[in-house]
Amino acid sequence: MPVQDTPAKPKSNLYQRVISAAVLAPVVLGLIYWGGLAYAALVLAAAVLFLWEWFSITGTRHLSPSAIAGQAALICGGILQVAGNPQLGLAVILAGAGAAYVLSGFSRAGRWGAEGVLYSGFALFSLLALRSGTGGLIFIYFLFIVVWATDIFAYFTGRALGGPKLWARVSPKKTWSGALGGLVFAIIFGAGVSFAGSGGQMVIWAGLAAVLSIVSQAGDLLESAIKRRFDVKDSSQLIPGHGGIMDRIDGLVAAAIFAVLIGWVAGGTLADPLAGLALN
Repeated sequence: MPVQDTPAKPKSNLYQRVISAAVLAPVVLGLIYWGGLAYAALVLAAAVLFLWEWFSITGTRHLSPSAIAGQAALICGGILQVAGNPQLGLAVILAGAGAAYVLSGFSRAGRWGAEGVLYSGFALFSLLALRSGTGGLIFIYFLFIVVWATDIFAYFTGRALGGPKLWARVSPKKTWSGALGGLVFAIIFGAGVSFAGSGGQMVIWAGLAAVLSIVSQAGDLLESAIKRRFDVKDSSQLIPGHGGIMDRIDGLVAAAIFAVLIGWVAGGTLADPLAGLALN
């Protein structure tokens, strides 16, 4: 009786993920430190690519009037914010989302597209506002490290410990052990960054790390739910081992938006949401 070949297991993309991260992380951290137009260009490019992939997943043609209106609003809104007009920049993004929906003929794809303009636009606004605000350099480093620590240690803790699934219908590989591992290490690394950078209000920094870690994981699950809704595995193949820009920054986008909301609730302004937190 002939022996059947055992199906080969798919190769892990961990090696590609590590190499991509080793190349991209220093560039990103360097541009954060540089600030100014270099950082703004990085964030704007990420937002434009994020929206491009959102359109690809949800069914908006990239050269349709709806997509062009959304991308144009994103670019103009970012430029206006960098030029010192955050209120007008935010208004343009809101108008762009409305225009994208109208130009689609109020279609289902157009509604998804408009939501993508809002989500990517709010992320763009948030990442620019956080960097330019009070203590912006330390806070952006803190935000990135919290999100990265959450992602990395959720992956390795989940693989090591396994256990009950976090939300099997949406993301079959994510576990509660991974989520908790990511949360714990995000608090540790976030507190370390804040201590090295400011040395003050450690309890507040640790609390922020915990909240933003949870929100970043919620952002990851949101993207997983959208991809599952449209039967898509990766948002694109832009980054080897990671998929697309949406796959890479889904947690960062959610955490940045939520950080701005926390700042506003605490008394910050539109242009400087961190001012109300008194983190220094």
